[in-house]
Amino acid sequence: MSHDSRSKNGPHPSSIRDLGASPPAVDIAFDCLPLRSFSRLDPPLDASPGLNAKWTRIKKAIEVHGTHNTYFLHNAYCRFQVTNDPDCGMIAFRFEGVVFTDESDLSTRHAALQVTLDQENVPWLDQHVVKWFAESVSHAVRIEFDRYIAAGDLNRTRVRHQQLEIEIEQSGGFVGMHL
Repeated sequence: MSHDSRSKNGPHPSSIRDLGASPPAVDIAFDCLPLRSFSRLDPPLDASPGLNAKWTRIKKAIEVHGTHNTYFLHNAYCRFQVTNDPDCGMIAFRFEGVVFTDESDLSTRHAALQVTLDQENVPWLDQHVVKWFAESVSHAVRIEFDRYIAAGDLNRTRVRHQQLEIEIEQSGGFVGMHL
């Protein structure tokens, strides 16, 4: 499942300039894999080295964070625009990692992301500013993931959560443990 945060309604009227619309202040896109969707943890036999490496990162994410209310974000970027000129003032990061939702699976609790600087066109950029923006990626992604949840099928999530509660109640709290 992919997500692209760019507004479908276009820019706010106050951001339109004689030269055209300004880029969004924060542009985030990612592919999302619910970790609960993995039934096997071994990669396909014919997987490329790149796919094998990604599969290993997903497997590690499952081992560390589990599969309940966790989502693996990949093929992801976050671009910050600090001026109204797309040719000057852009800082872009690539990221990958896990987003955690609350017990109802309806809002984002936190994100554990690997963030790397991808590109920038800011002549006055200092290393401490890069670090600050890299830390800001997780905050921006958490907000964007809430928008992603809201844009999805919330009713289906609520039904799945109710079914899980029923299973927990019927099994005495041992869901998915084959007990």
